[in-house]
Amino acid sequence: MTAPVARIARAAGQVALGAALLGAGTTHLTVAREEFQAQVPSWFPADADAVVLVSGVAELALGAALVGTWRQPARAWVGAAAAAFFVVIFPGNVAQYVEHKDGFGLDTDTKRAVRLLFQPVLVAGALVATDALRTLTARRRR
Repeated sequence: MTAPVARIARAAGQVALGAALLGAGTTHLTVAREEFQAQVPSWFPADADAVVLVSGVAELALGAALVGTWRQPARAWVGAAAAAFFVVIFPGNVAQYVEHKDGFGLDTDTKRAVRLLFQPVLVAGALVATDALRTLTARRRR
């Protein structure tokens, strides 16, 4: 890909990811609170509804930052934070699979397992769309 095409593709990915996080964060706080509670591991030592609310606020903040941050290195830091968030919430997705919890139409182990495969895509998407790896490793070398 040429540099301008790659830049446009990254920007589109960043906006799409930001919009998805804004949508998910909004539903965490409103219409899908119970559905999201199915992803809170039973072993997690906090109230499931509180976890859903806190993660919803985090998603709103990350989504807004992705949509509104365009200058490097801030953009890279936002991408790294979004990637880290996706890593941190992954145990909830694993718990939904292991504990056989239904939520968001994931009512079979096969559907829950397939969903697990998408988490690394989100992590990679956040890093690629914001050019985080290249930017942050280049800054570290200085």
